[in-house]
Amino acid sequence: MKVGKVSEAVLKRSVLKQIHTNRPEVLLGASVGEDCAALELAEDEVFVMSTDPITGTAKDIGNLAIQITINDLASAGAEPIGVMLTFLLPEKLSEAKLRAMMEQASAAAAAANVQIMGGHTEVTRVVNQPVISVVGVGKAKRGMVVSTAGAKPGMDILVTKWIGLEGTSIIAKEKEAELLTRYPKELVETAKQFDSYLSVLPESKVAVKSGVGAMHDVTEGGIFGALWEMAESSGVGLEIDLKKIPIRQETVEVCEFFDVNPYELISSGSMLMACTDGYGLVRALETAGIPAVCIGKATEGNDRVIVSGEERRFLEPPKVDELYKVV
Repeated sequence: MKVGKVSEAVLKRSVLKQIHTNRPEVLLGASVGEDCAALELAEDEVFVMSTDPITGTAKDIGNLAIQITINDLASAGAEPIGVMLTFLLPEKLSEAKLRAMMEQASAAAAAANVQIMGGHTEVTRVVNQPVISVVGVGKAKRGMVVSTAGAKPGMDILVTKWIGLEGTSIIAKEKEAELLTRYPKELVETAKQFDSYLSVLPESKVAVKSGVGAMHDVTEGGIFGALWEMAESSGVGLEIDLKKIPIRQETVEVCEFFDVNPYELISSGSMLMACTDGYGLVRALETAGIPAVCIGKATEGNDRVIVSGEERRFLEPPKVDELYKVV
C-alpha cells in the first residue's frame, strides 16, 4: 500500500466494514472523516480509560490489541465499552493483511461486547511491522474503581489461571518449526492455543463482587514485574512462595527451549490480586470455573521476598520482557 493515510475505499471495505458491534453508550462512532468518538454514561458512573501499543508480534495482533486493552480495564474493575485503534503499517503490508487484522479485532471485540469506536489507519516508513496503538474506554460505578495501589499489609496475594500464557502462545506461533524439532506437535499446538485464556474480564467481575483490594493484569515483565509494580504502587512488602505460582508444563518446556525465564515473560491472561480473604476469593473464582491460588502475603515495610524452599531472595524492579529474547 502507498505511504500515508489509507484511501477512503480501503478504509471503507477493509476497516469500517469489519466493525459490527454497537454499544448504546456510544453516541458518535467510527466513520469516514470522524476524528473523535462520543459517549454518554449514567450519573453514578465514571469513565475508566487505558492505552497500550501492541508491538511484540505481528501474528494475531488484532486479537491481542482488543484482549490486552480489555484486561487493562478489567483490572480496574471496569466494564469495557469501546476502543479506538491506530494502525501504523509498513509499505510492504497488503490490504488483505490489514483486513485480516481488523477481522481479528472485530471478532475479539464482539466476543466482549466492545465497540470499535474509531481511530486512524496509516502506512508509514517508520515501522517495519504492523503496530496497533489502542485507547480503551470502560465504565464503573462511582466509588467502585479498583487500583493496583490497593494492597495492604496482611492481605493475601493470589494469581488466577497460569503465568506465561500470552508469551507461550506468541513464541509457539512465531517459532513453531524450531519447537517441533524437540517437542511433539500436540504440545506445540496446545501452547499456541493458550491465547484462548487471555481475557481476565471474568475473574475481574468475580473479584469486584468479592471485595478485592487491588488488581493488576500480568503483562510485560511477567509475574515478577507485576508483583513489584503492585508492591511499589501500594507501598507494601511481599513474601511470595515461588513454588505456589501456577505455571503450565507447556510454558516450562517452551521457556526451557529458548532459555527464557517464565517468571519474567509477558503473561496476559493471569490476574494478580490482593484481598483480605484470599482463600474465600479463590473459592469464588473456582466456583466460576476460574483456577486461582494464593501465593503469599503483603507485608509491612519494603522487603519484597521470593521464597523457594530454604532459599530467600529479593524481588527486583521489572526488566525487559523475556519475550524479546526470542521474537
